[in-house]
Amino acid sequence: MREINTDIDMDTDTGTDTDVEKVIQILKERYQAGSSLLMAPATRGDPFLTLISCLLSLRTHDEVTSKAAERLFSLAKTPEEMLKLRISDIESAIYPVGFYHRKAKQIVEICSTLVERYNSKVPDELDELLKLRGVGRKTANIVLTIGYNKPGIAVDTHVHRISNRMGIVATRNPNETEFALRRVVPERNWLILNELFVLHGRSVCTPLSPRCSICPVSQYCKRIGVTRSR
Repeated sequence: MREINTDIDMDTDTGTDTDVEKVIQILKERYQAGSSLLMAPATRGDPFLTLISCLLSLRTHDEVTSKAAERLFSLAKTPEEMLKLRISDIESAIYPVGFYHRKAKQIVEICSTLVERYNSKVPDELDELLKLRGVGRKTANIVLTIGYNKPGIAVDTHVHRISNRMGIVATRNPNETEFALRRVVPERNWLILNELFVLHGRSVCTPLSPRCSICPVSQYCKRIGVTRSR
């Protein structure tokens, strides 16, 4: 695995703890985070279901992912149960998620690894999660936060875009954003950060023409890179 450079120039940490905490508090009140879940309630607190759901969600719309996960979990909810299925059964259950043939094989391989190396338990450490085939930092952090309720910052396109647009960080890619956010966001807010920014990114702080006129945290936003807004 290619080593990620974590020695990011400290100048990229542009936010202040106070502003970040104010933003998080306002967004928590706005979206009532915790009641409006991004993943099916059944996956919360279950690292295995969280992991498989994350893998299915890659390059797939949320509604498609949710239905595919529901079909698959009706057949198997543990690594051992999953390995009893034919790969064609897994493919049929998860279709039409993106790259469903590849993901079905990936699920089988991960389940085999979990059974053989981890006593059927999903690792609860970031470095061990990253050893699983196809598991990147975003997925690993989601497993930690949603599956284990442990601190982590999962950075997707929403988190990366909003963090840079607001001026909380100044980074080039999601990996850099994760490490920069770990430095400027108090750890007590790590668990909720992804959910808040995803909800905000979908409804207000959209990629193109964000709805700045109704943004509840506009006073803390530097609007970096925004050339058109509503």
